[in-house]
Amino acid sequence: MALAVVKDLRVARAPATADELAAFETDVLAGFVLARAAAGLSDTTISSDGIRTAT
Repeated sequence: MALAVVKDLRVARAPATADELAAFETDVLAGFVLARAAAGLSDTTISSDGIRTAT
């Protein structure tokens, strides 16, 4: 078994801006909706789940 050196990436990045956080939230919600749609759920179920998740 080999060991590897791992760097903490949190110090290498600047804190996220409000725009970056908003874009990330949009991407996560879009992925959630696509996954639900791929599972065959109806639009009304996805819509109601999205509204509950966003609040």
